[in-house]
Amino acid sequence: MKNTALPELKYVGFEKEKLTLHLFLQIIGKFRLKLSPRKNHWWYVTHYITPTGFSTGTIPYNNGFNSFSIDLNVLKNRVEVQTSEGAFESFQLKNKLSVADFYSELMELLKRSRVPVKIVSKPYDLGIEKDFSEITEFHHYREDYVQDLWKSLVWINIVFKEFSGRFYGKTSPAHLYWHSMDLAVTRFSGKKAPKMPDEARLSDKDAYSHECISFGFWPGDDKVQEPAFYSYTFPNPKGIESQNLRPESASWEMSNGSPMAILTYANLREEENPRKALLEFMESAYLAGAKQAGWPVEELTAPDLDKI
Repeated sequence: MKNTALPELKYVGFEKEKLTLHLFLQIIGKFRLKLSPRKNHWWYVTHYITPTGFSTGTIPYNNGFNSFSIDLNVLKNRVEVQTSEGAFESFQLKNKLSVADFYSELMELLKRSRVPVKIVSKPYDLGIEKDFSEITEFHHYREDYVQDLWKSLVWINIVFKEFSGRFYGKTSPAHLYWHSMDLAVTRFSGKKAPKMPDEARLSDKDAYSHECISFGFWPGDDKVQEPAFYSYTFPNPKGIESQNLRPESASWEMSNGSPMAILTYANLREEENPRKALLEFMESAYLAGAKQAGWPVEELTAPDLDKI
């Protein structure tokens, strides 16, 4: 029985709508990347899911004496910039808004807000070499698609935070990485991971400096052509793919030569209790990786408050 509280999401047939939104989020994210102080594992560049849409959170400028935020307000279909000086500027999002127009509007909006900032104005890791200001072929902003995706992310974000609270070790926030457009939360064992090759990308070197088990959701891409939840352990421990996953519809799939736990969004909607099923998926994937990798599972489990 499908859970009608969760909107139906598809990737096939909505590839251009997804990529248009992805490019919008990359543009917004690059301002946070440019101005925010560094934090481990790229945690300082991400977006957050809010009750109204997607937000950068607070971004400092003017040597930290001022700050601003950029919000993609899904409920009001507009982009908003708010500064600590009291400025508020916005422009309306509309169906078929192009990437070039979005970029131009946002740059003008920041100028009016007196936020001086320049970014590397090219997409990251999407195979597009044009500047944002030149991307007119992706003009597929679609309000109903964005609203359904956001409604799902609001719920997923809450479940991720609930799962995160069960762990006593170092844990990332639940946040959205705009380079790959996945909502993720990551647990760390506390041990360093083997050093990556010198030729590895800087983004990977910082992201995977320590042993971790990551969990996430993304709305689909060319490789996995449907919205899905995932989990992977780094470094990948031998035999992880032989461990049981829950619910029964979850499976191990190969990704870049390593096993990744996958639960499709469509299968989750079939569950009588999606929250329980998603928590079971994350817990079973965590235990599969943690036990095979020799993590001190009991020490890293948050006890009930009445047992402290």
